[in-house]
Amino acid sequence: MTAKVLMIQGTSSSAGKSLLVAGLCHLYARRGLRVAPFKAQNMSNNAAICPDGSEIGRAQANQAFAAGLDPHVDMNPVLIKPEADSRAQVVVMGKAWQTLDARDYYPQKDELWTLVTNALDRLRDQYELVIIEGAGSAAELNLKDLDIVNMAVAKYAQAPVLLVGDIDRGGIFAQLIGTTLLLDDEERQLLKGLVINKFRGDSALFYDGIQILEEKSGKPVIGVLPWLYDLLIPEEDAVILENGGGGNGLGQPDVDIAVIHFPRIANFDEFDALKAESGVSLRFVDDPQHLGNPDAIILPGTKSTIGDLEWLRSRGFEPSLQQHVARDKALVGICGGYQMLGQRILDPQNIESSKDEEQGLAFLPTETSFEGEKATHQSSGKVGAGPGWLQALEGQHFSGYEIHMGRTQTPNPWLTITQRNAATASHQDGAASPDGKIWGCYIHSIFDNHAFRRAWLQSLAWSANDSPSEINSFRASLTRLADELENNLDMDALEQIIWAV
Repeated sequence: MTAKVLMIQGTSSSAGKSLLVAGLCHLYARRGLRVAPFKAQNMSNNAAICPDGSEIGRAQANQAFAAGLDPHVDMNPVLIKPEADSRAQVVVMGKAWQTLDARDYYPQKDELWTLVTNALDRLRDQYELVIIEGAGSAAELNLKDLDIVNMAVAKYAQAPVLLVGDIDRGGIFAQLIGTTLLLDDEERQLLKGLVINKFRGDSALFYDGIQILEEKSGKPVIGVLPWLYDLLIPEEDAVILENGGGGNGLGQPDVDIAVIHFPRIANFDEFDALKAESGVSLRFVDDPQHLGNPDAIILPGTKSTIGDLEWLRSRGFEPSLQQHVARDKALVGICGGYQMLGQRILDPQNIESSKDEEQGLAFLPTETSFEGEKATHQSSGKVGAGPGWLQALEGQHFSGYEIHMGRTQTPNPWLTITQRNAATASHQDGAASPDGKIWGCYIHSIFDNHAFRRAWLQSLAWSANDSPSEINSFRASLTRLADELENNLDMDALEQIIWAV
């Protein structure tokens, strides 16, 4: 069979496309439909690992979860991971393909287009409904001839399109009407409705606005979606952080955690589990003057370890980190941040930079060497005998994922990885200071492990309390999101749009 399709496009980045696709996947899955997400090309350093070790955008992995599926590479055949302003690693069908400058990427269009359409065709053969996500704006006129993710996909699949605008940022009429007017005739025929997202207050007060939008665009408004507070569904990329995102935990915070916001920060959503705990404040900081006196500082993952280490030093963070450690406070490094905490980073093949070697921050007795082969694993194992607060966790099971190029030598590993991508493994990971205050590892989402997360927070003088509020769990957030869509979208009109012959 060939699945029906629905495409969600936006007037800009962060209009809410990823969230809407996740909500619709969950809505239709709980109605009993076999539904799958699809995004032809994603640009994000927030990545996820599929059960077979393939790498895709984290947004599509979350959408797969919303649909009750394991993530699969066909859901996101092309992932662009920026390493610099005009250079990125291109992941194709789940594997690192090439590192290209922007001008060298677009000549690959024909080859990539074939992979994109084949992936979409395979999904349509397996499911009843495929919900497709666009990227950025639906009307990027200068890139139209090179498009493999927006209206080109809609035309190929003859997919009905909903256009989403963000009313919170202002200019909703220019967003939706302007985008509609910039589409060509065939594209405008595929556009079946408008969705207003992030409305604060009483949407009934926007009745006149809906009439204006429908009159000027010639398209119906399918729904006005409210601003949803405390919804723990990860954002697709770091734009939310640049706009002051990241947020704080609920309740009066008694533990303050600062995450360094690197220019090429990766997988920042892995700290959501910390943010969900009441009494925990979690904030992203890009200037040492804004650090204050946190209980813990985290150096997160990054797509460019050496480049972001240079940025960290140029911004003046290194003395602040030294002062933080001198105050006997906690310092953590995950993946690229873990590499930075060591003595040296060696890059003899110039995989990451033109430098053969970079001095680390020297907080841990480790040394990292970059290699050409990229590690992408769903990983699990046990916590070993570690110092300080880690002692109480010895023998505890953990799970997470790895995405890294470097290999780190450590004299005192405290994690044993026993399984990678469903295969048996025996690999040591992690390093820690003698008191356990400074530690790091390659395992992304380590804080999703309940016992581990709470043991570390308690080492910061956090008081154990009840489990996080149900509203703060990912699964509960999906349910709430799907409920809001059912309540605020014209579901009869949407059904006609999707299932019309």
